[in-house]
Amino acid sequence: MESKQTFALYVRTFVFGVEDSLVSTVGLLSGVAVAGAARSAIILSGVILIFVEAFSMGIGSVLSEHQAEKYLKRRDVPIAHSLIAGVVMFFSYLIAGLVPLAPYVLMENGSATMLSVALSLLALFCLGIVSAAIFKTKLLRNGLEMLIIGGLAILVGIAVGMLVDGGLIGTLSSAG
Repeated sequence: MESKQTFALYVRTFVFGVEDSLVSTVGLLSGVAVAGAARSAIILSGVILIFVEAFSMGIGSVLSEHQAEKYLKRRDVPIAHSLIAGVVMFFSYLIAGLVPLAPYVLMENGSATMLSVALSLLALFCLGIVSAAIFKTKLLRNGLEMLIIGGLAILVGIAVGMLVDGGLIGTLSSAG
């Protein structure tokens, strides 16, 4: 693989890992918190999600990148680049997941939820700016794009938590 393509692969993998971790983790944590779960359950859920998903995303990255590389080269190729991409994915997901989890470790649920969402949105904006700087695209536009699209995904977790807490899911399951 060319060095420019390799660099792009690693940056793309890093951005994907960070973005997915921030959105998935804050979505889960806020949804569980809004549904009224205990702080210890929120922290446990977050830790489990971060480690399981970091490992899963790392393995998925190795397998998918290796298959894509074999397809592009039309022959069997060493798995080395794919392994490095998998490690990048694992650590980017793992470390980014700590951003939305940290407030729950340090604070009570209500304040922690607000800070977790705010920190995650800020981190998404910064990630957009950093990736734009690396790929030499429009900084503000890319930062806002990442913030808005990631923010919408975060809202899904909060909305589901509110639906469950509001009894809609329980009402639907008892009606059937």
